[in-house]
Amino acid sequence: MQVSLENTANLERRLTVSLPADRLEGAVGNRLREIARTANIKGFRKGKVPTKVIEQRFGPQVRSEAYGDLVRESLGEAIRQEKLQVAGNPEIKAEPEGEGGEIRYTATFEVVPEFGEIDPAKLEIERVTATIEESDIDTMIETLRQQRRSWEPVERAAEAGDLVQVETSATTDAGRVPAEGVERGATVVGSNVMYPELEQRLAGMKAGDEAEFEVTFPDNWRNAELAGKAAKVAVKVLKVSAPKLPDVDEAFIKSFGIKGGKLEVFRKEVRANLERELRGNLMQRLRAEVASKLVAAYAEVELPPRLVEAEARNMAANAQQQARQQGQANATFEAAQFKDAAHKRVAAGLLVGEVARQNKLTLDNKRLTETLQLIASTYEDPAQVVELYRNDANLMSGLRNRVMEEQVIDWIAERAKATEKSISFNELMRPAA
Repeated sequence: MQVSLENTANLERRLTVSLPADRLEGAVGNRLREIARTANIKGFRKGKVPTKVIEQRFGPQVRSEAYGDLVRESLGEAIRQEKLQVAGNPEIKAEPEGEGGEIRYTATFEVVPEFGEIDPAKLEIERVTATIEESDIDTMIETLRQQRRSWEPVERAAEAGDLVQVETSATTDAGRVPAEGVERGATVVGSNVMYPELEQRLAGMKAGDEAEFEVTFPDNWRNAELAGKAAKVAVKVLKVSAPKLPDVDEAFIKSFGIKGGKLEVFRKEVRANLERELRGNLMQRLRAEVASKLVAAYAEVELPPRLVEAEARNMAANAQQQARQQGQANATFEAAQFKDAAHKRVAAGLLVGEVARQNKLTLDNKRLTETLQLIASTYEDPAQVVELYRNDANLMSGLRNRVMEEQVIDWIAERAKATEKSISFNELMRPAA
């Protein structure tokens, strides 16, 4: 194998790789012989299919697969030979054959920038801590009661927390929405399922009441016909229902899979679930803190531009998908909107990887198993989830990457200048503003 390396930009390299033709032909031949031993083709006995028939039937596919495998294998060899740290996926281009049918291709890719020695001891981080209190368990049980609540119709005016069924229509300068009839829906007063200003007006109205309100909808409102427009909204209350919460009795507890229906067992299970959430959120906080301090410390280092652009496009696509899932079909996002966020994310990923490389950190298989068991424990059949992961290469690869990242983050945090900040579980779980 012959390899030549070019520097095509500050962080871009091009490898030209040449391979003897017999390396591919040997791989193709081995695969075809293996197929010939096991192939079932009508008119031939198993293992007695003529070579020409095997080549005609399977040759093109086998050659394509063997070529792809050969490129991946030889590119890995070339990268190791040249001691390169690749960032992102290489762009492979087949080149015309060389003398004697030599296989030639080029691989263009970006490389990890030179960060120099990364010393975690120079970082100053804030490490958040929190614990689960009995009051947190009480709050969670109350939330579960709210989720299992039923509704009883009432004759009084609606109050916060009541379920209100309504008919609505809106009139703007562009016309009526809907064009004919009304839209029927329901909302819990205070939940902001409807436009918040409208929902607040429902408090004080009872079944049969009608009213009109002047409202200006935000530009990103989910109904494109109303987004950014001033409208006169007509509302008719059809029904008001008050919530009825279930008692925390044996039947309620058993509905969550606690066979004995004992309160103390239920509280232990709730605590275990909250502890899982606590650990996950503390790691998210720590990951964000370490990443931000690392990125700030190496802000002047040039990053691979194509890798940053690809990350920005991925972030825009994810935002687009999320918006559509939330009913905002007309929302559009451009990669440029995520350029700064993508830059920070790429920088953090490269720096964490570089810390692992410089310090020869390797995956802790015990931690991997514990994390998988923790994930599985949140499902009804944990053993089935473990089996799913074990049999899915993509799932296991993602899990390994996650665990390795968490290991490196912990390693950095243990060596950084850390100050602890204790907060409540409720504050920890509160969405960032």
